[in-house]
Amino acid sequence: MGRIVVTGATGTVGRLAVALLREAGAEVVTLSGKDGDLRDPGTLPPLDGVTSVLLVWPFATADGAREVVRALAGRHVVYLSSAARRASEREVERLVEAAGTWTFLRPHAFAANALRWARQVRAGVVRGAYGAAGQPVVHERDVAAVAVRALLDAGHHGAAYTLTGPETLSQADQVRIVSEVTGIPVRWEEQAPELARTALLAGGWPAGAVEEVLRAQAELARRPAPVTPAVEDVTKAAPRTFREWVEEHADAFRSVPRRSRAAERSMRAARIHEFGDASVIRVEEVPVPRPGPGEVLVEVAATAFNPSEVGLRSGLLPEVFRASLPHTLGWDVSGTVVETGAGVSDLAVGDRVFGMVDGAAAEYVAAPAAVLATAPRSIPLADAAAVPVAGLTAWQAVHEHARVEPGRRVLVNGAGGGVGTFAVQLAKLAGAHVIATASPRSAAAVRRLGADEVIDYTTTPLPTDVDVLLNLIPATNQPTTNDPATNTPATRGRTVVSIAGGAGHFVMRYDPAQLTALAALIDEGRLTVEIAESHPLPALPRIHRRAEAGDLRGKVTVLMG
Repeated sequence: MGRIVVTGATGTVGRLAVALLREAGAEVVTLSGKDGDLRDPGTLPPLDGVTSVLLVWPFATADGAREVVRALAGRHVVYLSSAARRASEREVERLVEAAGTWTFLRPHAFAANALRWARQVRAGVVRGAYGAAGQPVVHERDVAAVAVRALLDAGHHGAAYTLTGPETLSQADQVRIVSEVTGIPVRWEEQAPELARTALLAGGWPAGAVEEVLRAQAELARRPAPVTPAVEDVTKAAPRTFREWVEEHADAFRSVPRRSRAAERSMRAARIHEFGDASVIRVEEVPVPRPGPGEVLVEVAATAFNPSEVGLRSGLLPEVFRASLPHTLGWDVSGTVVETGAGVSDLAVGDRVFGMVDGAAAEYVAAPAAVLATAPRSIPLADAAAVPVAGLTAWQAVHEHARVEPGRRVLVNGAGGGVGTFAVQLAKLAGAHVIATASPRSAAAVRRLGADEVIDYTTTPLPTDVDVLLNLIPATNQPTTNDPATNTPATRGRTVVSIAGGAGHFVMRYDPAQLTALAALIDEGRLTVEIAESHPLPALPRIHRRAEAGDLRGKVTVLMG
């Protein structure tokens, strides 16, 4: 059988090939990154008695490959290339072919590539361009199994095998399967290619690689790659499915990073160093915080934009929006506990939580455990960030200040906004007849959430025969059909509750117990969380500008993954 050298022996395919070769009784010599730089032929082990080599070339270029392949001449080289056959892979193939006997393995995308979505899966939203891009993703065990047969059996010299799984799946299909297997509510969210490009570059991808990936995905969206029979032809066994791969790796999606790794790196945070317009917002690298006594460290899935953050950023009403500089923006938060401080007993690592804390517009935030509640289980974790400020405001308006009872006629003025979507539902759950004002672009959503009547305030006067007015629109934004004496809909003799100044004004107070009650309604299917838009963290300045221009509707979430 002879000795077999395996390079990249600790990698995705190499470690599995080593195990299979040893199981077959082969003498295996391993070479990995810890043994030196493969581009230096002096790194290679003694080649006496070596009959074949599994060559994994883990570099972006073919630099150094000529000397290494020359040293392997006269032995059967099984080279792990790829179906994409990038320029560097074509060059290594050429060198190997010229040096002697060879077999080329050209797998399509590995199923293991799905692990790049792990943080986004925990957040419940995977964002990317070309969700329809289809590939027959292949299990790394099948690639290793083909490599072993090519190394041990005759008849594979001069063969080039394109390796695939048994079915072509789009990116969106893969996310759906991950959600089904792990039990984590996850959705694919399509992203414009230019936004995907920005996100990949911000994540440290080389510019050339980003363009190559996006071009390939665009082509696969037009023409998904087909399945090939190579795995079964070589191994005499059907290839494993992507669902099987996810079942084997489900814990890798559910689990959170070890705290020691988080402590060694920085994180992104949206901060201001001065008060002013949206240009003062900077997404910066700052140290990951450490949780103090009674605190937990949360891996943030998302925060949500609230219009009042414009006031904080601008330096308006400093007695209300107190902030020392530099200041990290964001109040609403949802995420996963990754570390607990001293004295914390109610929360544990891995718990999915949501709440209201300062500095939520960051990849991690340290928060008092007492202010966090268990996040709803039935919706994506990122969507839960839309609930705390808006949901509590609506809850307190409906139940504490208006004291809505069955049969009351309730007018929700501004029902299409973040608070309004919750207020309509909570008033309806309380048994009220709900009349909602909404613009034409919001009317369908408001009606879907349970409003009995929807009024287009741009064309229709607001009704006066109501028992309760929930006013959610600032005076400067009121429609002209309102009572000019009060600048709010006619309210004489009626209960008025407002979050926008004037009669009946109140300020929401934070209450984790009420947040828990909202989570229960969501999990019971009685309360819907409507997300109008979601954006990555670098888009926060643009969100602020759009808010000031009156171009935002409903709740907008800001994703960290």
